[in-house]
Amino acid sequence: GLVGSEMCIRDRYRVEVFGQKTYNGVAIASLHEMEDVATGLPGDGPDDQKRVIEATISGIRVVNLYVPNGKAPGTEPYEMKLQWLSRLKDHLDADLSPEDPVVVLGDINIAPEDRDVHDPVALEGTIHCSVPEREALRDVMAWGLTDAFRLHHEEAGLYSWWDFRAAMFRRGLGLRIDLVLVTDSLVRRCTLAEIDKAARAGEKPSDHAPVVVTFE
Repeated sequence: GLVGSEMCIRDRYRVEVFGQKTYNGVAIASLHEMEDVATGLPGDGPDDQKRVIEATISGIRVVNLYVPNGKAPGTEPYEMKLQWLSRLKDHLDADLSPEDPVVVLGDINIAPEDRDVHDPVALEGTIHCSVPEREALRDVMAWGLTDAFRLHHEEAGLYSWWDFRAAMFRRGLGLRIDLVLVTDSLVRRCTLAEIDKAARAGEKPSDHAPVVVTFE
């Protein structure tokens, strides 16, 4: 079954948190009331990793994900990643409708296309860029989701994650693996999409940059 979440209010934001020590966790912060909060995927138990939190905010169902990394193709974590994405698709099919306003977003840990990879030839078949991962993501998106960032940016070379090693950020060598996926009713309302590289350039940053998408 689904596991409960915690709630607190900080500086006017309502915050729902679903996490565990050290490794995994997701959260939603909202200035508006959150309704029907759910955590995990159907079938998860108390010992499963904390990777999904969702809530309805102003009539929009927000599904926030931290997709498993997968480690490397051919490994057990990689197979678990593909299975997890299949379970996510099953959840969308069973519990939500693409006719409704739905946002599926988060650290997806998959670069959807070669234009989302700084060196697609060198990284072909590696984690985040392998064909089975991309096919699994396309299967999820076939439920009725569109990449909101690509509504406003067609060009290559736009990334949301840079490895801390080898000065990858300074050299502009990254991947776009943080996605905001929306149903058709929100496609029509999407007015802006940006990646905030300034946050990644700050002191002691995350290796991810925020992706900001605006809806009218």
